[in-house]
Amino acid sequence: MRQIIAMGGGGFSMEPDNLLLDQYILSQAHTDVPKICFIPTASGDADNYIERFYEAFEKLICTPSHLALFSQNFINLKAYVLQQDILYVGGGNTRNMLSL
Repeated sequence: MRQIIAMGGGGFSMEPDNLLLDQYILSQAHTDVPKICFIPTASGDADNYIERFYEAFEKLICTPSHLALFSQNFINLKAYVLQQDILYVGGGNTRNMLSL
């Protein structure tokens, strides 16, 4: 069963030294090593945002990846997304998202 959890702010991007919220998100996958995919498209797939995601989640028990839509890093979008346990959508420019 798929579950949707929405949060408004916090996590690795706002509190890099406090990963409690991110640990909570990982615990919702109910698997030993959840696959978490960061989608930073609203921020224009900003490199520093992606780097901060990896810096945080490589410290936690999970398999992190990211989905770049401006410079695509996948072949089959549906298959890529369905392989993930968690999709972590980053905030940013809503106009960018609407144009995609």
